[in-house]
Amino acid sequence: MQSRWILSPPEELKGGATSWKDALAGPAGMPFFPDLSRDIPPCIARLLLRKGFGCPEEVNAFLQPRLSSLGDPFLLPQMKAAVSRILAALDRHERIVLFGDYDVDGVTSLALLEEILRAYGAAPELFLPLRMEEGYGLSRESLERCLEQHRPQLLVAVDCGTSSGQEILALTERGVDVIVLDHHEPKSKLPECVAVVNPKTGKSGFEYLCSVGIVFKLCHALLKTRPLPDFDLKSKLDLVALGTVADIVPLRGENRIFVHRGAAKIANSSRTGLRKLMGVAGVHAPILTEDIGFRLGPRLNAAGRLSTAEKSLRLLLTHDETEAAALAQLLDQQNRERQQLEKEVFVAAQERIDQEPDVAVQAGIVLAERDWHPGVLGIVASRIARKYHRPTIVIGLDQHGLGKGSGRSIEGLNLVAALQRCASYLQKFGGHEMAAGLTIRQENVDPFRQNFRQAARELLSNDDLQPRLRLDHELALAEIDVDFLGWHEMLQPFGNGNPQPLFLARKVAPVAPPRVVNDKHLILRIGQGNCHRRAVYFDGATAPLAEPPWDIAFCIRADNYGGETLVEMQIEALREAGSIE
Repeated sequence: MQSRWILSPPEELKGGATSWKDALAGPAGMPFFPDLSRDIPPCIARLLLRKGFGCPEEVNAFLQPRLSSLGDPFLLPQMKAAVSRILAALDRHERIVLFGDYDVDGVTSLALLEEILRAYGAAPELFLPLRMEEGYGLSRESLERCLEQHRPQLLVAVDCGTSSGQEILALTERGVDVIVLDHHEPKSKLPECVAVVNPKTGKSGFEYLCSVGIVFKLCHALLKTRPLPDFDLKSKLDLVALGTVADIVPLRGENRIFVHRGAAKIANSSRTGLRKLMGVAGVHAPILTEDIGFRLGPRLNAAGRLSTAEKSLRLLLTHDETEAAALAQLLDQQNRERQQLEKEVFVAAQERIDQEPDVAVQAGIVLAERDWHPGVLGIVASRIARKYHRPTIVIGLDQHGLGKGSGRSIEGLNLVAALQRCASYLQKFGGHEMAAGLTIRQENVDPFRQNFRQAARELLSNDDLQPRLRLDHELALAEIDVDFLGWHEMLQPFGNGNPQPLFLARKVAPVAPPRVVNDKHLILRIGQGNCHRRAVYFDGATAPLAEPPWDIAFCIRADNYGGETLVEMQIEALREAGSIE
């Protein structure tokens, strides 16, 4: 679908915004730092104004995130009750089971909680559900296996449990105390248990945290209550950054601090398994969110998608070099298998869409097929949602007619709210605004499809259904230099809630023939006036280029070549020059 190009109006610079640099103290973990003798470039000042900053102190807090800014962990709902019960379990040497989820947020949460409880002298058991056999969260099958194997007295459910009232009641009746550490949307009444530490159940201001962030806050609360002088919680921020980026939660508030500081910890990680994984993934310092989101995260996710996440969890916890190397290689191989499965399901899903001529007029997409692997449905749903700009549900049906589905949304639609309107056709569902999972019987797929489309139509406007390319600022090619790049990099980490700036350059033209790389990418040499620059256009060779001159939407990034820092332009979209909204 063709996107509307929309350029944000430039904010009026007032109050000396370009002099905010006076509040900056100097380098804070940056690979390079801008020249503070010069004012903040107007473009960067406008981007900061757009975020609502009105004074140098707020700008400084954003550009140089500090751990000293972290808030009181006891502001989270029911945190005091959770801490008291965990400390009591430690004092009574109870059997503690940490029950997690098989994605990156789940396994990093378990690893972090396990490490602090061991530092307190406990020996918690770790339990992960089997995705294929038991499904997500506190399912009856997974709980029976957990109880049989470990006989817990205290079960801490991490990254799940908010919507598991009946299952938790059954545990309580069997003498098991339960604490829930979760960030998924509550659908109705909360479970009756020791504590539900979920920021979405109250107004603590921490609603943006994912589960590993909540576990970090729990660790902080434990240490405030019962200090461990030899336990360095800051050294665990590598785990928090991994889970936070991989779970695509907003990079604002404390998440920004976690990822900013955690990325530096990853770059110099003492975690044996993580170093080996970085090696097989080709990741090296400085660590960017794209390294986590597209290289480390998918490999950690691969085991849980195809079988069990136990290997990923073990990789994060092991101190053995040989074991770590073997696990890293295994996860890399499983990721390749996952990519192949994803490709097969995506091609099949695309064929189904091609057979439906009315996809473009429908407000939502629901696809279902026998034997689609449940471990790749979320990725496929994400690709389809991006391509067609429609909220998408992809369902895999087994031989017994039971379907497991994953959904991804678009801006403007809360996916859980949409599924709530279709709840009568679902056996269970849960998730958050942009991503959700569900279970459904095969005979309910067709009526569910109709109801989901209707719900999406009611919740989305025609404007929501039109893809938009939002451009942050217009730049002339001559304005882009290494000092500008330094200011740009201070806006890192980029991700959900703090997207990388997308710039516009008007009326550029090729000054040399494009060069094709790997049969699909283009290396372009472009000019605007007397300024010439090299630019990379990923997937640009898959369709004919428009007639020049062009308007281009692009991002910039640092490129180290022969020890020298250069500015690399990455073209995100290109079209014939014309008017822009």
